Amino acid sequence: MSDVSAIDQLVQKHQSLKQEIAKVIVGQHEVIDQILLSIYTGGHALLIGVPGLAKTLMVNTISQTLGLDFKRIQFTPDLMPSDILGSEVLDQNRNFKFIKGPIFSNIILADEINRTPPKTQAALLEAMQERSVTIAGKQHRLELPYFVLATQNPIEQEGTYPLPEAQLDRFMFAIELKYPSIAEEIQVVKATTGGATYQLDALFTTEEILNVQQLVRRIPVPDNVVDYAVRLVNATRPNLDTASDYVKQYIDWGAGPRASQNLVLGAKAHAAVNGKYSPDIEDVQAVAMGILRHRIIKNYKAEAEGITEETIIRALF
Repeated sequence: MSDVSAIDQLVQKHQSLKQEIAKVIVGQHEVIDQILLSIYTGGHALLIGVPGLAKTLMVNTISQTLGLDFKRIQFTPDLMPSDILGSEVLDQNRNFKFIKGPIFSNIILADEINRTPPKTQAALLEAMQERSVTIAGKQHRLELPYFVLATQNPIEQEGTYPLPEAQLDRFMFAIELKYPSIAEEIQVVKATTGGATYQLDALFTTEEILNVQQLVRRIPVPDNVVDYAVRLVNATRPNLDTASDYVKQYIDWGAGPRASQNLVLGAKAHAAVNGKYSPDIEDVQAVAMGILRHRIIKNYKAEAEGITEETIIRALF
């Protein structure tokens, strides 16, 4: 199959996938789009939202429709790295045997990742980056595709361990989950307080998802689009002579090169699911919010004046 036919097929499958997910999840179209773009590009996502907004249900539903294994890890202050990675135990013949932890799955929901100490956070982040874990000197490969969706509760920060900036940078998208509208919440309440059940169909196989990830990487990108993505990231760095007064006034630290890479990859996937064979500047702008939101660090002046990351990113377009 040619790449053009493969993109046409992906457009149809993406729409079917969203319809299938909509059987269970009401609204949240933008959030679902960004999670799917992460999966199509082989990235990871950080979901920021208050409790009760169906984060777990959303990831479980997406994993079922993609035909992937799903595991949920509830992060707590007493969770140890071995609790998520697995450990070696003595079997009945007194031989060491490796028992896999919950990290060995295709889709991992790392629930409330900021609730666990840095040692356990680092163990998960190593697996995200290397797609493997090392236990007792032996390396264990994780099955591909491998996708981590971590959640953070933005309102409850007492007794938490916020992710350091370098570790936040490993997430391709930071996705903000907002409250549903009144009409959507009425629909949710009717659906969840009745006896209706839904049968979800798996529309992809693991092999097909890996093929989509390779297809996205093969999509050609015009030089002007790469140039725009790099200049957009460059514009967030206040320590450069070329930085605008606005950026110098409100940003302490800008985004790194990983942001430029993810902007181009995200733009490719966004173009593909919208039936375009090559991304343009609009595709870069469409994914920029989720990719830059967690990579720019505001200063105290921005905090004091109530300037959000979204306001700063829009000012750069």
